[in-house]
Formats: sequence, C-alpha cells, structure tokens
Amino acid sequence: MTALAVEGVSVSFGGVMALSEVSFTVPEGQVCGVIGPNGAGKTTLFDVVSGLRRPRSGRVLVAGADVTGDSPVRRARAGLRRTFQRTQVFGRLTVADNVLSALEWRGGGGGLLADLTALPARRRLEAARRERVSEVLELCGLLPLRDAYAAALPVGQRRLVELARALADRPSLLLLDEPTSGLDADQTVRLREVIAALETTVLLVEHDMGFVMDTCDHLVVLDLGKVIAEGPPSEIRTDPVVRAAYLG
Repeated sequence: MTALAVEGVSVSFGGVMALSEVSFTVPEGQVCGVIGPNGAGKTTLFDVVSGLRRPRSGRVLVAGADVTGDSPVRRARAGLRRTFQRTQVFGRLTVADNVLSALEWRGGGGGLLADLTALPARRRLEAARRERVSEVLELCGLLPLRDAYAAALPVGQRRLVELARALADRPSLLLLDEPTSGLDADQTVRLREVIAALETTVLLVEHDMGFVMDTCDHLVVLDLGKVIAEGPPSEIRTDPVVRAAYLG
C-alpha cells in the first residue's frame, strides 16, 4: 500500500518556482529521505505534505486519500505528524507533559463530568496515556528526564522530546525535518535505532549524508524545486547528476 503520494506538486513565490511538478511515492513502512542543496525546496515540500502550504497545482494523497485541501489539524488527526527544523517544545512543561500533550486532543474518557469526578473510565484512560508516555520516553532515551522542564534541556534533548511527542499518538506517517540537527553522536545513534524500530512510514529531510545513507530505504533528490533523481541510497551515492548538484 502507498502511504504517501505526491503528484505533480508545484509551488511558486512571487514568480519563483519553489517546487515544479514534484512527484514521488512512499510505500507503507518505508523510510524515505529527501535530500538536496539549500534552496532546493525540501522544507516547502514538507509544508505542502503537512498542510501548512497549498500547492499551486498537484495533489497529496495519504493512504490513498486526497488530503490536498485538508487543514494541518485534519491531517494530524488522520495520523500525520511532523517535526520542524527549529525545536518547538513547551518550555514550561516537563518532558513527560510535553509528550502527553500529543494525546490531549482525544479527550479525557467520559467527558467533563468524568474529568471532574475521576470516574473509573477516566482513571483507566489516564493510566493508559501515562503508560504510553513512558514507552516513548524510554524508546527515545528520555525516561530519566521525564520530570525535567523542557526549557532547561540542550537542543539535542529538546529535539528528542519533539520526536517522542510526535510518536506518542502512534502516527501512520511521520515527517522529520533535519532530525539530527543539534544531536551529538550518541543521540544520533539513538535516533537511527528509534527509526529502525518503528513500523511507521517516515519521510525525512536531512543533510547528514552518513545518517541518510544508513537509515533510508529510498531517496528523493531535489534541486531547484525539481526531482533530479530517486532510488535506493546505493544508486544515489554514485549518480553523476546527484554528485554534480549536491554530493560533490
């Protein structure tokens, strides 16, 4: 099954084409990397897929459903999650509560009355949510920091908090925008292990070519808003067009 299909997507800014007829598909369960030089259109592509920007033409399909006109919220509730280049944690919340926030939209299990009276259904749901938070914190190596305030963490740990928050609600499609930025060597290894352990389809933008080549099943290469190559990392590494445009 195809988890994501981008079909003929074009985006322009004041007459400048940021994306031009971009098309590719990502099968379910695959880790697909989007690479290319600065200004290639990678973040614009992520904005289109996540619903932050409408394309001038083309469409986006998630699990076969056309979501081109859907809001970011609707896409998120359908299973799409995204992290950003700049870390965006809730600094005044603990690490655990940052991750828990991803589950709040589902409600408290019984409505306002259950919340106020702590009915059994509410208590069971809260226990299940807290258990899920502990699971993803352990997966991301953050369990010892669960009670630390996010604002006090260095950038690498904040980025892992964002990853844990994105995973908390079991996304079907996960978009990671430069996930290794700010991570040290051990954290990068942890990130690779986390991605390898997921059953989720992953689309990632990354400049760390070692990480990309070791982590991704398939690569899409952008340059000046166009797809210039795609295929497995072993082919992309030796593609003369890609080497000339990006890898050097």
